[in-house]
Amino acid sequence: MRGLFKLTWIELKIFIREPLGALGTVIVPVLVFIALGRLGASVAPRSEIASSSVFKVDVPVFAAVLIAVNAVLSLVAIISIYREGGILKRLRATPLRPQTILTAQVLVKLILTAVTLILTLLAGKRYYPVGANAPLFGFLIALLISTCAILSMGFLIASIVPTARFAQPIGGIILYPMIALSGLFVPLAVMPPGMRMVAKALPLTYSVSLLQGAWRGDPWSSHVGDIAALALVFLICTVLSAKVFRWE
Repeated sequence: MRGLFKLTWIELKIFIREPLGALGTVIVPVLVFIALGRLGASVAPRSEIASSSVFKVDVPVFAAVLIAVNAVLSLVAIISIYREGGILKRLRATPLRPQTILTAQVLVKLILTAVTLILTLLAGKRYYPVGANAPLFGFLIALLISTCAILSMGFLIASIVPTARFAQPIGGIILYPMIALSGLFVPLAVMPPGMRMVAKALPLTYSVSLLQGAWRGDPWSSHVGDIAALALVFLICTVLSAKVFRWE
């Protein structure tokens, strides 16, 4: 456990020292949230924004999904760079167990996800009263559940990408289109049957449903299916990653 905490702290310091990593993972979601808030303030009175489902629910959920996806893309890039640079091979030669090394990466992303969400909500309050009465703790738990499931996909992607150069582009091609089909912008009920079947096979669909419910204050019992689907994604991707993950 001590080795896990120490490695996690080292990885956090390495991340903070890399400006581009912090910009993409932490700053970009905050800026997107602020931009959407300013856009809403310029086209609608504050009272209308407060009652609008778009700004009251969908914008915070979109920001949360963006945070999760950016965390995954950052993870994919870091694992690929570490493998290509021989860092993973050297880490595996230390007394640390392989699962400790990989768990440290996950903890770093979860910590950054929580920090980014808090900064996003604090920044957004200046432009519209989003989340004033939202159960933020429950929403944070829902976001961490979603991020764990999507991070497992990231590990699977990082296990098979050939080089660090292609890590983030391949991750983006796989993950970003999922946002369009997640039910966040177009409700699943109005999608064509074929597209609806595809959407129901994507983990982000269940993440969006869980996050929307958590933001509205729905009881957890009404989203057991979403949690079960995300747990299944986590289990499948973790098992596959363990079989195909390459240390060098």
